[in-house]
Amino acid sequence: MEKYIVNPIRVRMKESAKGSVYQSIVAMGFRARQINDHIKQELNLRMADVIPLNDDSEGINLDQLSISREFDRLPKPTFIAMKEIFEEKLEFKLKEQAKKEVDAL
Repeated sequence: MEKYIVNPIRVRMKESAKGSVYQSIVAMGFRARQINDHIKQELNLRMADVIPLNDDSEGINLDQLSISREFDRLPKPTFIAMKEIFEEKLEFKLKEQAKKEVDAL
C-alpha cells in the first residue's frame, strides 16, 4: 500500500490559493464517502459471486478470504480523496459560489 505523508505547510500553501481549508476538508469528506460507497458496492458484487459454504460448517471459504484481503490492501478512501485534491483532480464549488456565477450570467 502506498504511504501518504501529510505536510501541514504544504496543505496551507495549497489551500491559500484555493480558499478555505475547511471547505476543502468538507469536499474531501464527500469524495471519500463516494469512494467508500463505490468500493463497498464492488466488494458486495464480488462476494455475491462466491459460492457460500454450508452454514453448519465452520470451515473458511478461501475465495471470500482472498477477496477480503484484496480489498483490505486498497488505500483508504480518505487518502484517495486527499491525493485527488493535491493532484488537482478534484474540483468543488460551494453553493454560494455557484449561485453567484448563475446570477452573473
